[in-house]
Amino acid sequence: MDSLIPFTTSGALVDCVDRKMLVILRDGRKLHGVLRSYDQFANLVLEDTYERIYHGNTFAQDWRGLYVIRGENVVLLGEIDLDVEDDVPLKEVDYQTLEPYCKLEAEKRKQRDDAKAQILFDQNGCSKEGGEGDGY
Repeated sequence: MDSLIPFTTSGALVDCVDRKMLVILRDGRKLHGVLRSYDQFANLVLEDTYERIYHGNTFAQDWRGLYVIRGENVVLLGEIDLDVEDDVPLKEVDYQTLEPYCKLEAEKRKQRDDAKAQILFDQNGCSKEGGEGDGY
């Protein structure tokens, strides 16, 4: 009976080893690579890793190689379907061409988030991320 209970821990990743994965990090970076290893804390090792950035209907990718990711920084981890990966209707462009647009978007997003956090702090007393009460 116990064998029918699904994994709810990092043990669920055992079927993902040696498969191409998408990892989205807390800072918004999107990494594509082959999952080679993990541990009980969901720390990940990706091989042949590319960082992808998106803007409108375009994307760019930059080679990162072997990548070690601390588990607490992982927001999403998913397998990439190799059969439909090339059918994505996005145009690939040079990374250096797209990077300034993405940095500008990230800066605007950070300003909006900071403004929201300040409003929540002023009106409701909610602590800001990284502020008092946000530590371990």
